[in-house]
Amino acid sequence: MGKKKKKDVIRLELESVIPILKNKLVSTLADLFEQKSDRLEFLKLCQRVEYTIRAWYLLQFEDLMQLYAFFEPVYGASKLNQQNLTPDDIDCLEQNFLNYLFEVMDKSNFKITSVDEIEIALSAQYRLNLPIVVDESKLDKRLFTRYFAKHPQENLPDFANKYVIFRRGFGIDHTTAYFIKSKIDTIIWRIWKCLLTVTGIKWLIYGRSSGRSTKEPEKPLEISIATEQDGLHVERIRIEKLKLSIFNLLKKITIQEPTFERIIVVYRRAKTKRETERNIYVKHFKNIPMADMEIVLPEKKSPGLTPMDWTKFLVSAAIGLVTLIGSLSMPKADLRVIFAILSAVVMFCVKTYLSFQSNLVAYQSLITKCVYDKQLDSGRGTLLHLCDDVIQQEVKEVIISFFMLLQNGKATRQELDQHCEEFIKQAFGESCNFDVDDAIQKLQKLKIVSCDTLGRYACVDVRHANEIIGTTTEEVVIKAKQGDSSSAT
Repeated sequence: MGKKKKKDVIRLELESVIPILKNKLVSTLADLFEQKSDRLEFLKLCQRVEYTIRAWYLLQFEDLMQLYAFFEPVYGASKLNQQNLTPDDIDCLEQNFLNYLFEVMDKSNFKITSVDEIEIALSAQYRLNLPIVVDESKLDKRLFTRYFAKHPQENLPDFANKYVIFRRGFGIDHTTAYFIKSKIDTIIWRIWKCLLTVTGIKWLIYGRSSGRSTKEPEKPLEISIATEQDGLHVERIRIEKLKLSIFNLLKKITIQEPTFERIIVVYRRAKTKRETERNIYVKHFKNIPMADMEIVLPEKKSPGLTPMDWTKFLVSAAIGLVTLIGSLSMPKADLRVIFAILSAVVMFCVKTYLSFQSNLVAYQSLITKCVYDKQLDSGRGTLLHLCDDVIQQEVKEVIISFFMLLQNGKATRQELDQHCEEFIKQAFGESCNFDVDDAIQKLQKLKIVSCDTLGRYACVDVRHANEIIGTTTEEVVIKAKQGDSSSAT
């Protein structure tokens, strides 16, 4: 038996985000109450929990939006001019905005992409086959340099002083097509690689380190290794890893790549004649394949020929030149052989250039598709989305943890964490790393749970919980509106 190729597998951690709609969660939990009165009390509790948590974050979110009003790209500059602030005052406002932004990102379970995650994401190709480079001269370096100097973090990528990429959630992208051109290119590349190896040219070009770069990983690649034993293992299925032959060129194949479910990119452009303001750009994307993550990068340069393309050109020219000189040095040079060799070399160079042009068109199409299909929002819209995300996640954590204590009785932190994760898995078929510490902290702040000397938590009954929280302002407003509408009729 031949030696099997090792699969390119990525292990993804379970995240704290609860991937269930709040309304679906509340209705599912409410249906588990046998008595209608208990069901209604629970629904009232869910409403009061949401209203209360919204009130907790109201001032923080208002400060965030007011600060961003000075730095948003459309009217931010004019608002700053109206304030007549000194440069130091503006610097202080910038850092305050970033403090609020990073805090909201953390509460929304967004994480800064680390060096390891970037390396894993870009260690393969999916649909984007051109090297994408950021024009760093067009990006400001002062904003994030000052922030991370005051708030240092480990394992930051090299570009963190120019732009920051936040990510949350993982998914899987499948693409099924014939990929005839990509298959042909892969077959040609394998033949070319074999030719370089046989002739020894590969060692001259790449050196001894080439063996290390092409070696398959012995262990699955990992992104933010989780402490849980459970996790999502995703295999990268790429054309260059598939068994290809003349017979399966016309068959459809499916390639597969893990995705970042949500990506937010924050950056500032460098000062130029056109860009003199202190604008801060916030871009929000969805379902970005890891291997194609370059499409979300800011201020991208127009791609050029890859190093491999240049290598093909130079090596082809060298082979053609050596063959031509060798043929001409012979006593009887055959012009037909010389013409055939030169034609083959020229055709190969033309094919390489046309392949680059085709990849360039595909790149432009992918960028356009990303703008229209993958970009969710930008600027203020992204911040509003984040604020709502924080509230929804906090509410879901409180509701699930309270219900588990109500059903199962006293439990330690670890037991409660396990109960919540098991319920989410059984009831909804979803997995997550439930943030039990944050949930208990909010339950204690609401004063609807207590802890005994053994570290076990217990909750009050639903009716008592409603009495403790009390009538919220929103309920008073709703009752007033209902009273106005009934009097009007």
